[in-house]
Amino acid sequence: MSRDEYTRRDFIRRALGLGLAAYGLGKGLKLAGGESAAEAAGKPTVVVARNRKPAELVRAAVDALGGMGKFVKRGNTVLVKPNIGWARKPEQAATTNPEVVAEVVRLCKAAGARQVKVMDHAVDRPDQVILSMTGIQAAATAAGAAVSMASSPALYERVNIKRGKALKQTDVMRDLLRADVFINVPIAKVHSSTVLTLGLKNLMGTVWDRGAWHGSASLDQAIADYLTEIKPDLVILDAVRILLTNGPKGPGRTKDLSLVAAGTDSLAVDAYGATLFGKRPEEIGHLARAREMGVGEIDLRRITIKNV
Repeated sequence: MSRDEYTRRDFIRRALGLGLAAYGLGKGLKLAGGESAAEAAGKPTVVVARNRKPAELVRAAVDALGGMGKFVKRGNTVLVKPNIGWARKPEQAATTNPEVVAEVVRLCKAAGARQVKVMDHAVDRPDQVILSMTGIQAAATAAGAAVSMASSPALYERVNIKRGKALKQTDVMRDLLRADVFINVPIAKVHSSTVLTLGLKNLMGTVWDRGAWHGSASLDQAIADYLTEIKPDLVILDAVRILLTNGPKGPGRTKDLSLVAAGTDSLAVDAYGATLFGKRPEEIGHLARAREMGVGEIDLRRITIKNV
């Protein structure tokens, strides 16, 4: 699928959502991305699963959102984006828990996905050491995914950020642009540049030139700008064990929460994620800026938190 075709698809998806939101309040209509018209017009929902094994947390959270079949249809190609940026072991909480990633893959395959791709653009090198050390390659491959790193500029396509303030264009993973479904699977941790790294910050791993974001007028604004153009269909936040100090790479102090949060509003999931660190969502610059751009909700009073 070309970039123009992707843009048309995204435009139709958003236009359909706006048109059906008012019509479908009492009719239970479903929009692209899985949310009902009532949900699209009202409060976003964040499901929080606690106190289970990692795979069970994922299943419980996704089931409470209506099941993976709400997002993935038979024959779909799915792009799953965990954090595989660092040469760290799973217990160090710098990368997404491999059992979380594997269960996302299994659920997608069970829903009928034709292909599930697990991809990231790592910061550390070499790629194979990272894939092995994090445990993600072995776990996701065993679950049925194709796992790779997007480590060549040839694997990216230029996308214009039409509403961007600090970010006007960026090169995005071609596999993401061509996927039918995009699932963001970040780990919750602190970050030296942005206070926290949750779902929005994890999206930086889908572009080729992260340095341009850091060198822009505002990194927080660039992160917010990107979400106006590239929106995950589903966010599954890994907070099985979170990194409290020396992020994003660690090693640092960690805390076991045995928690996974999931939703379709990227900002709402991140807003909840901020509370795990004792932060108010509006304290996180890119969340506040993204909310100003109207791409999601961070006011916890306007978010439905569903504990399962």
